[in-house]
Amino acid sequence: MRTVRAPATSANLGSGYDTFGVALSRPADVVSVERADRTTIEVTGAGAQFIPEDPEKNTVGAVARALDAPAHIKIDKGVRPASGLGSSAASAAGAALALNDLYDRGLSREELVPIAAEGEAVVSGAAHADNVAPALLGGFTIATADGVRSVETNVPLVACLPEEPISTRDAREVVPTHVTIEELVATVGNAATLSVGMCRSDPELVGAGMADEVVTPHRAALITGYDDAADAARAAGAYGVTVSGSGPGVLAVCPPERRREVAAAMVEAFADNGEDARAYPAWTGDGAEFV
Repeated sequence: MRTVRAPATSANLGSGYDTFGVALSRPADVVSVERADRTTIEVTGAGAQFIPEDPEKNTVGAVARALDAPAHIKIDKGVRPASGLGSSAASAAGAALALNDLYDRGLSREELVPIAAEGEAVVSGAAHADNVAPALLGGFTIATADGVRSVETNVPLVACLPEEPISTRDAREVVPTHVTIEELVATVGNAATLSVGMCRSDPELVGAGMADEVVTPHRAALITGYDDAADAARAAGAYGVTVSGSGPGVLAVCPPERRREVAAAMVEAFADNGEDARAYPAWTGDGAEFV
């Protein structure tokens, strides 16, 4: 048996649509695998009742097929599905790392990224690497058609998750297909600022670089209470706030000593809008690891 803890992740980070990703120190999935003649899946934990155990419909089934590694796979979900915190990516990354070791396939973490991304395609319809890359590599990652680049970083974060689910497919449908040159220039500048901030572990620069007027407003409109939660987070000391992935999760960057205040402010703002929410004061974290 091999058991792996795979972290929640946040993709896009505002200005880095389908490109940027970051691993969170919490929450996480725990994935255990055992050799078997055919792949079977057992799911427990947060939102388990909504996750199919059919290998043809589950992210880890696609990973097992790609690695030619049939196994009994048990997933203990700490990352709720339809959260915007990389739930399917955590499971796919955990399974990829565990099965690669169990069957001695000898692939590096970088080589496992496209394999784990195939698992993502089961959920979102496309093999995006912006969540599975940080889930495997940790820290801050940039996923492009040419591959993945990663950097270790230490930035304080707060992830806040309202109960209202939003599917990745629905969130992709509201993304605009055209931008103006002014929007392009602003987005490039913000993405560059965020990247420098991550390389320096500077939360103030990261927060400034999260600003985005292209994708984020459209996805934020799907989240009940988002504007109030974002305003409350900034009033409590956050440097920047954005939609986490496709939502409904919300990600804030703040000084380390303000994480609990920011978390409480967002939870209260969602409550004022009739939405139950849970917040995770966290840091940028490591990639999947054996336990």
